[in-house]
Amino acid sequence: MNNGTPVFFKSFSSGSCGNCYLLLCGGQGVLIDAGVSMRRLKAELQRCGLCFDDIKAVLVTHDHMDHIRNLGSYCKRMRKSVWMTPALSASMATHWMTGEYLSPVLHRLSDGWNEVAPGIRALPFVVPHDATQTVGYCLDLQGYRFVIMTDIGQMTDEALSLAREASTVVIESNYDLDMLRSGPYPKILQDRICGGCGHLSNAECSDAVADFMHPGLDNVFLCHLSEHNNTPQKAVETVGRALEGHKVRLMALPRESASPFLEL
Repeated sequence: MNNGTPVFFKSFSSGSCGNCYLLLCGGQGVLIDAGVSMRRLKAELQRCGLCFDDIKAVLVTHDHMDHIRNLGSYCKRMRKSVWMTPALSASMATHWMTGEYLSPVLHRLSDGWNEVAPGIRALPFVVPHDATQTVGYCLDLQGYRFVIMTDIGQMTDEALSLAREASTVVIESNYDLDMLRSGPYPKILQDRICGGCGHLSNAECSDAVADFMHPGLDNVFLCHLSEHNNTPQKAVETVGRALEGHKVRLMALPRESASPFLEL
């Protein structure tokens, strides 16, 4: 529990079309990933009474296009600190999406806690996914614990342990297995998705939520839902079974549109 300073969350987009999330505490805003355009980001911030000046840092989870598509623009136009692991920074140093704009704003994350903005600390943790490296983040916002794990092929002990201490968890619920196996994707892509380094299914997400459920958990937000192999209704229904009897806000984040500006 934090010191009483309100914490707010907003998803600008969550899925293969683009990923970008905002956390705000005490006037300090942090973005996670850069998958929406500057124009759209500006418009959505204005709807919340915010502007680019309220953003203090950008955290990067991995180097797939739907998470970094607009990172070069963010670096060039916002000039905010961009944080990523050393492994990711090595990959992104010559990436055509960032060019020469990354270096002046780049900060490399250590293995422990990193103060990425005043009053906001971030702890990266590695998750299985078929990118150069993929991390989730545990964030401490003046004592409020928030965990995000998107694009996670399977759960890890570290991810579960951190989620057990969080008040809000954003977790991937990408696909319904029956829809995936009977859907339009070729088998090689189906196997990649559910092969342990791809994405988390509704059922796997539900099992994870049941595992990390604890009395201090207030919010579970389901992210990165597949357009073809899932529906928000299926995801919420499946994961909701793990939360029966618990007063936890459960929401599937929209794929292509923004979520409400939520107080946590």
